[in-house]
Amino acid sequence: MKTKFNIFILILFFGQIAAQKTITSDSISRKNLNALKKDQTLKIDGILDDEIWKNVPVATNFVERQPNNGKPQPDSLKTEVKFLYDDTGLYIAAQMFDPDPSKILKELTERDNIANDDFFGIIINGYNDHQQSLEFIVTAAGVQVDGKLTTENEDMSWNAVWYSAVKINEKGWAVEMKIPFFELRFPKKDLQKFGLNMIRKIKRTNTMYDWNHVDNQKGNYTLYDGVLNGIENVKTPTRLSFTPYFSTYVNNFDGKTEMNVNGGMDLKYGINDAFTFDMTLIPDFGQANFDNSILNLTPFEQQFSEQRSFFMEGTELFSKGDMFYSRRVGGEPSIYPTVGENETLTEYPGKVKLFNAFKISGRTKKGLGIGIFNGVTEKMEATIQNNETGATRKETVEPWTNYNVLVFDQRFGGNSSVTFVNTSTMRMGEFRDANATGLLWNITNKSNTYNYYGNLKGSWVRDNGTTFGARGSAGVGKFSGNHRFEVNANLVDKNWDINDLGFSTLTNYGNHNAWYGYRILQPKGNLNNMYLNFNLNYYHRLEPFLNQKLVFNHNNSFTNKKFQSFGGGVEFTPYGEKDIYEPRTFGRYLKVPGYFDSWLFFESDSRKKLQYNVSVDYYAYDQKGRNLVIPSLYLRYRASDQLNLIWKFNPIFSNNEVGFAGKEDNQIYMGRRQRSTYENSLTGQYTFNEKMSLSLAFRHYFSDVTYKQFYTLENDGGLNENTFYSPNLARTYNSWNVDLRYSWWFAPGSQLTLLYRNATSNYLEVSRMRFKNNFNELFDAPMINNFSLRITYFLDYNRVKNWF
Repeated sequence: MKTKFNIFILILFFGQIAAQKTITSDSISRKNLNALKKDQTLKIDGILDDEIWKNVPVATNFVERQPNNGKPQPDSLKTEVKFLYDDTGLYIAAQMFDPDPSKILKELTERDNIANDDFFGIIINGYNDHQQSLEFIVTAAGVQVDGKLTTENEDMSWNAVWYSAVKINEKGWAVEMKIPFFELRFPKKDLQKFGLNMIRKIKRTNTMYDWNHVDNQKGNYTLYDGVLNGIENVKTPTRLSFTPYFSTYVNNFDGKTEMNVNGGMDLKYGINDAFTFDMTLIPDFGQANFDNSILNLTPFEQQFSEQRSFFMEGTELFSKGDMFYSRRVGGEPSIYPTVGENETLTEYPGKVKLFNAFKISGRTKKGLGIGIFNGVTEKMEATIQNNETGATRKETVEPWTNYNVLVFDQRFGGNSSVTFVNTSTMRMGEFRDANATGLLWNITNKSNTYNYYGNLKGSWVRDNGTTFGARGSAGVGKFSGNHRFEVNANLVDKNWDINDLGFSTLTNYGNHNAWYGYRILQPKGNLNNMYLNFNLNYYHRLEPFLNQKLVFNHNNSFTNKKFQSFGGGVEFTPYGEKDIYEPRTFGRYLKVPGYFDSWLFFESDSRKKLQYNVSVDYYAYDQKGRNLVIPSLYLRYRASDQLNLIWKFNPIFSNNEVGFAGKEDNQIYMGRRQRSTYENSLTGQYTFNEKMSLSLAFRHYFSDVTYKQFYTLENDGGLNENTFYSPNLARTYNSWNVDLRYSWWFAPGSQLTLLYRNATSNYLEVSRMRFKNNFNELFDAPMINNFSLRITYFLDYNRVKNWF
């Protein structure tokens, strides 16, 4: 209670300080530019000699953002941009001056990737409200990159259909763009006023410029846009598009070959000028990337990143509050079947089939964001065979299920928001249902220097009765200037559970944090920037109360004038830890000795042909022979502007760690173990042009664990050596996969992908195998060989209408 009261006093104190500031986002200097209406045809080819571009107002006088914030762009590297429009969209012509065009960096990549490239882009906000902008970026190699930029994050999974062309010329390089109005969001009115900023990156000097100056001392990027005027009498177009797909697969596994053909469609419809309806019909996610599975010895499930495009794009509203984990929709079945003594499980579905899903999202003129997600998965059954009669029976392991997410996000004051989130999972029949609700707030003062945030959340689970859980947090921080700080508190009760549609692990704890940071944001001496951070974290169990641990952490990073980054840090727990999760039993805990952790890292200049990043992290425990070593190595070799190779090596060596080994009646057993993990990955890409590429991805993960001694866990968290408990818990896990992918963007929004996959894995009840024997065992396991072809074609209603 005392901790909560102190935090409340801090919030009031800093609120009074913040209230003395009176600078608002409206007082930020904003440049203005007029767009002219186009009355002639225009070819998007990157050549700016068209008569139509003469006598068009020019945007210039860009200002450096990094590394010398606020410095004017030199005349030798000046940028000139012009805007035209017609009834269908915006047209942009940009000339990037460069005294030596031969030094312009232009590495080819796949769409939505920027590598060793100069680039130019526009950031446009149709509502001119500093809340959400759209990014359209073109690299000097002609590669398109697009995304959504909000006050909180940058979503590069969003894809639009637009047009661009690039040319290297005697002045430097030039780009022409057309952005159709159906990709923008703006209100229905006669005279438009768009928020606008423009960016330019010169890679060889690692300098970033903006048209409207962006102050890196405070606030966020969206506050610093200028204004695009002059667009009149433009009707909001019908925003309706269809993306039908065709796919075919040939799968070979364990000597059996299967072939299937699929077809379906994604649909996108603009309900009005602000809201969009997205739907996937008969979805096909067969070409999603493999999950990087590991040997998981923790009490919690492994969390995987989303790989399916429908769930990755346009989800900025649904990610509010971290209550929606989209992998639950179409994930694993929720129950495992009951199998009798004389029965064998012969068929168990690894994944639940998604029947359909849709999203509605957008933001009103007054800053209210609304998001609605709904997904339906099919009934899935397991097959069980009677060993005596041979008869089979079916058991439902996942019924027809409806998943729903509802979000209301009210933004105000440029940087502030209050958000309501609700998620629900409803399964047909007498299966588990769940609901979770959250209220979030994120308030920034008028001067954009202090931030006050927090949340209150509740979870309800109906499964043989109803269980209610709750969590909450509150914090305040200063996020401007060289000196910054933050204090916060988090409380999570024992029944908090959102795992039907979210992802939660730790429960029944309180966490109180204090952070101080010092940063140099302007070049000084031999440094371009410096970040120093100091953290103090205290954890305790809520029920029954128990002090768990106190953690001190210091980390730092530096970037020098050669654009090499380096740093490190230390972390230690002076009083050790009482781990309340490893015993897998409520009310019990394991005493873990204190540790001193230190780490170092170095990242070389990414502009070089050969880039290398190395790091080492070493935990020394206050226990003889116990330590944890985590080195890593990253090598990237740019053979040319078309060929790029990356190798990553991430081993982990854990000596004499203690972890859960088993449980019998009221006895909990722990084991002292040795664990070694090696993860190798190799990726390579050859890019033919800005629309066509060939990529290779390889990963081999190997981990083994050997138990040396077993113990009985005592009630005080200590260990008592046990010589009678001796199960075979030695394990070796291997995972191997290779992806070879050919991608061709043959038309705007349309793609052909040809994919070959080879994958296998094994899980053995042995450890410390010889390297050769381990590989022999791995490749004796059945392997998946998969060939697939997928074609998607974008159809815009406005274009199709003109065909007729």
